[in-house]
Formats: sequence, C-alpha cells, structure tokens
Amino acid sequence: MKKFSIILPVKNGGEYVKECVKSILSQTLNDFNLLVLDNCSTDGTLQWIQSLNDERIIIYSSTTPLSIEENWGRIFIIQKNEYITLIGHDDILKPDYLKVMNDLINEFSDAALYQTHFAYIDSKGKNIRSCKPMKEIENGPEFLQSILQNRIDIVGTGFMMRSKDYDKLCGIPLYPNLLFADFELWLNLTTKNYKVTSPAEGFYFRLHQSTTSVSSDVKYQLAFERFIYFLETLKLKDTTYQKVIVENADKFIMFYCKSLSHRILRTPKEKREDLSVNSVLQKGKEYSNLLTSNKNFNPLSNSTILLARMVDSNTITRKVFLLFKKIYGKPVLK
Repeated sequence: MKKFSIILPVKNGGEYVKECVKSILSQTLNDFNLLVLDNCSTDGTLQWIQSLNDERIIIYSSTTPLSIEENWGRIFIIQKNEYITLIGHDDILKPDYLKVMNDLINEFSDAALYQTHFAYIDSKGKNIRSCKPMKEIENGPEFLQSILQNRIDIVGTGFMMRSKDYDKLCGIPLYPNLLFADFELWLNLTTKNYKVTSPAEGFYFRLHQSTTSVSSDVKYQLAFERFIYFLETLKLKDTTYQKVIVENADKFIMFYCKSLSHRILRTPKEKREDLSVNSVLQKGKEYSNLLTSNKNFNPLSNSTILLARMVDSNTITRKVFLLFKKIYGKPVLK
C-alpha cells in the first residue's frame, strides 16, 4: 500500500488537466497513487488519462452527471491511502511537492494539517505572484485569526491530511459550489491539532475564470452565510476561538461586503435573483451582530462600498457602470 493518495476530481479538464496529471506523475517521491474522479467528461479527458496506462492511476468514473458538490463528495467513500491531498484539475504540483510533504510529516508527526507555500499563475501558466508568507506552525485559533485578518492566501490545492481525519469529518462540507467549504474543513482539522507549513513553494495555483468568479451571487452569499454559522458554532464551543472571532470577524465580514457588493454591480439586475448592494450590507450587519454583538458595524465606512451602493441605487448609474465595464476590463472599485 502506498503512503499518499493525490485526489483529482475533474469534468472536462481540457489541456489543463494534462499539465496537472503530468506534474503529479513526475513527482520525485513515488510513494503515491492518483485517484481520478471523472464526472462524465465529454472532451476526451477520461480517454486521455486512460491512455497513459499508468498503474499509479485509479479512475472512478461517474455513470451520471454530478454537481461539483456531489463529485467532490465521492472522496469520502473511495478507498484512500494513509495521507491525502486534493488538487484542482488546472493546478500544477512542483516535482518535489510530495517529498517536501513527506519531510514535514516525518518532522511533525503529530500535526493535523500540512501545507506548503505556493505561487499563483494565470490561464497561460505565467507567474503572477507568490502567496502571502505563512507561519511554520499555527494552532487552530492562530490559523483562524490569519484567515479572518486576510493575512494568508487560502486555496483548495496543496493541503495534506490523514484520510482517517478526513473521513471522521465525513469529507468536505457540501457548501454551494464548495465556496468556503475548504475553510471549514481546514479549521475542523486544526481544532484537533496544529497546522505546519513548509517555506518551500510546492505547487502552482491557477487564477482565471474559476468557480468562485462564475458562481451566482446568491450561491456566494449562501455559502458565506453557512460559514458564518460555522464560526458561530466555534465561538460557542471554545473561549479561545470566541476571543479570536469577536476581535476579528468584523474585518472578515467587511471584506465579504466589499467583495459581494462589487460582484453584484457587475451583474445585470435581471440576473441577480433579488440581491442588491443594500441587501448584502444588511446581511453584513446581521453577521456582525451574530458573531461580535456589534450593533454599530457600518460597511458604508468603506469608501468603495459606499460608492458601490451609490452606483446600485439608480437604474441609470447601474447601466452606465455595466457599459463602462464592457469597455474597460480592469478593476474600477478597489
């Protein structure tokens, strides 16, 4: 039995999945298998992977089309090795990723979560930037504080955990389009023990029109709300987490208000499913009151949120903004 399982859920991976799979099969440490969860691909993805005829690859094909939540949910029920890591089909592992992880595990055998630093690349594979630096060791409350303060970059690829710990949690929580699902998974693991991070860059995470950017605004809002309720549970469970949440949640909620307000502005009103900038800001106040009991939380103290509300308050300004965005593709509100 191998030590590691690298798990790749995919549907119509195109050329990206070829680069991803090749990076996995090129690992300098060979103590792994690759578990592919194909979700009824129609672009030749499955046939290409089968053509590799590599004994390290195990394919789990779906007989019917699945949602992204259902396909990733299959990770819980398949047979896995002692340690697992999940990877997006458009991301790339560096050749020494598994070696770095193995060294971390040998050095910090009691950690619950393992990670490396990474770099962002664009749709063409061009380097964008390195991720924000992370501490070598963080316990659960420290990790949560880093998330709420937006001090670190969190992506779904690159984390390593024990299969038994993953299965005890019943796998990745089924958030809408899996938005914020990895946040809850990683935090649940670090409530058991600490997270350790290698300073080496172990993989590339591709930034382009991803699930996050194309998800409906309603799904984004519903996923964020579920994460807020998860934070409330943590707050009630442990006084250390309570302190971190009360002191830092407003900053995190403000970031959400800004992000979703700007998303809504880029969405024509008929496609918003009744969302508006005002409704997002009202939700933000409710979340703040729930987590911090702050009845004075004011998203409009942020100038770009204030501007977003002003633009969204009038039919003419909304149309002018959308027209301008068609012409000028760069960010307008920062």
